[in-house]
Amino acid sequence: MRNVVVTGGSRGLGLAMAVNLAAAGYRVIAVARRGTDELAAASRAAADGAGPAAGAIEFRAFDLSDTGGMPAFVRGLRADFGTVYGLVNNAGLGTAGVLGVMRDADIEKIIRLNTLSPIVLTKYVLRSMLTARAGRIVNIASIVAATGYAGLSVYSATKASLVGFTRSLAREVGELGITVNAVAPGFIDTDMTGELGAGQRERIARRSALKRMAEPVDVARSVEFLLGDGGRNITGTVLTVDAGNTA
Repeated sequence: MRNVVVTGGSRGLGLAMAVNLAAAGYRVIAVARRGTDELAAASRAAADGAGPAAGAIEFRAFDLSDTGGMPAFVRGLRADFGTVYGLVNNAGLGTAGVLGVMRDADIEKIIRLNTLSPIVLTKYVLRSMLTARAGRIVNIASIVAATGYAGLSVYSATKASLVGFTRSLAREVGELGITVNAVAPGFIDTDMTGELGAGQRERIARRSALKRMAEPVDVARSVEFLLGDGGRNITGTVLTVDAGNTA
C-alpha cells in the first residue's frame, strides 16, 4: 500500500483528500496539530472497508510551523510506515487583512506556515523519494496566486511562492522519476471561506463559468489524478479547480 502524507488533513479540504485517497487504496497519513471527530470517523470507515482498493487513514499530530522538528518527525513517519510515495502540502492559513494594518507577527505566521513549512517538509520527505527514484508531490496553491484578491495580499504572495517552488522543483527531480505539481482551487465551500457573507459567495458563483463554487471533493479528485497513473507524465504544472471562475 502506497503512503501519502496530507498536511492539514484533519478537516476541510485536507480531510476530503484523505477520504478520497483512502478510497483509492492509499494509506493516508493525515498531519495536523490535533485530530478531529470527523477524521477519527473517516479513519474507522477506511478500516472497515473491503476489496482491493481499500486504503487506510492514519493520524500523526505535529505543529507544522515547527520547521526545526521536521527532520525527526519525518524519520518517525518512515520508521512507522516505510517509504513515502506522495506528499500533499495542503496545510495553510487563509487569514485575511489589509496589508497596511496587518500585524507583523500575523504576516510572519502566514508566511511560515504557507511557504516555509511546505518547503522544509518537502526537503525531508523528498529524500526517501530520491532513494526510491519515485514519488509524487502536490502543492495546494490558489487562484489568488495569479488573479489577486483585495484583503488577501499576504496569502496570495504565499500561494504564488508555491507555484514557483513547484515549477523549479519539478526540474530538479524530474530525471529521478518524481513529479511535482500544484492544484489551484478557487473559492471552495470550506471553513476557510466560511467568513464570506452570503452575498459574496453568490457573487463568486455568479461570475464563474459554471455558475457555482467548486467543492472539496473536486479538488480531492484532482489530487488523486496527479498521484495516480494518469499523472505520470504531468509535472511542473498548475491544475486550476474553480468552476471556471478564472476562465
